[in-house]
Amino acid sequence: MSSENFLTELQFSKFRDHIYNASGIHFYASNRTILESRLKERLRKSGITDIDEYYRQISTDEGEMKTLLDSVTTNLTRFFRNTAHFQAFEHYVIPELVKYKKSRGENVIRIWSAGCSTGEEPYSLAMVLKDILPPGFDYDITASDLSLKCLMTAKEGFYSDQKVNGVSEKYLQRYFEKKPNGYLVRDDIRNSVKFDYHNLKADSGQRNLDIVFCRNVIIYFDELAQNNVINKFYQSMSDHAYLFIGHSESLFGMETKFEFLKTDWATMYRKFSN
Repeated sequence: MSSENFLTELQFSKFRDHIYNASGIHFYASNRTILESRLKERLRKSGITDIDEYYRQISTDEGEMKTLLDSVTTNLTRFFRNTAHFQAFEHYVIPELVKYKKSRGENVIRIWSAGCSTGEEPYSLAMVLKDILPPGFDYDITASDLSLKCLMTAKEGFYSDQKVNGVSEKYLQRYFEKKPNGYLVRDDIRNSVKFDYHNLKADSGQRNLDIVFCRNVIIYFDELAQNNVINKFYQSMSDHAYLFIGHSESLFGMETKFEFLKTDWATMYRKFSN
C-alpha cells in the first residue's frame, strides 16, 4: 500500500477518535502521516496484516492499546531543558516556597513531573533541590508518563555520554557514576524520584503539590483536553503553588484560575489563594 492511502478516511477517523478517547492526544490531517507510520510499525511487529483487525485488537486488548499510545507519543527531552525554567525554579520558586513553608512550620516540597519521558527532567529537579535546599528541608518528586518504555529507561537511570551534554561538570561529579558508554544517576538521586504510569486524562489522585512541571505535553491535546488537564493540575495543587508548561505553550484563552507570573528568568503560572 502507498503511504497516501494506507488508511481510508473512515479508518483514520476511527483510530484518531479511539486514541483521543483513551489519552486526549489528537491527530489532525497535518500530522496524520505520524499516526500512519506508527500503525505500520505496530502491524509489522504484531504480525497483523489487516488494519481493521488491528483496530479490533486495540479495542479489546488494553496492553496493545498502551503499546500503541507509547508509539505515538513524542519523547524528546534532555537534562536541564530550557535553562531559563531551571533558573526561575532555583532562584525564584524554591526560595519563595521555602519562605512560605517555614512560615507554616512545613519542610517538604512536593513536585510532579507530568510527562517525564525518560527521566531527565525529574532527575534534573532532584539535583537542584539536593544542591540548594536548606538544612531540615526535604523534597518529594513523582514523575509520570504514558510510555512504559520511557519509564523503564527513567527508572534505570543510565544515560549515554551524549545524553548528559546539558549537565554541568559539578553535577556530573556529584550525582552521576561514570560507566562504559555513559553515566548512571547515583542511588540517592535515583531513589528520590518515584516513577509511575499515568494517563493525564485521569485524576492522578495527588493533592497539595507545590510545583507541577508539564512541558511540551498539552500541545498534543485539543482545546477541550487541554482544559481538562490544566484544571486537574489546579485541583492537585496546594493553595500556594507553581505550574511550568512548555515555552511554546500558553494558558491564554483557557478557562482556568491560574495566574500568569513573570520573573526575571522565565514565565510560569501560579495558584495563589489569599
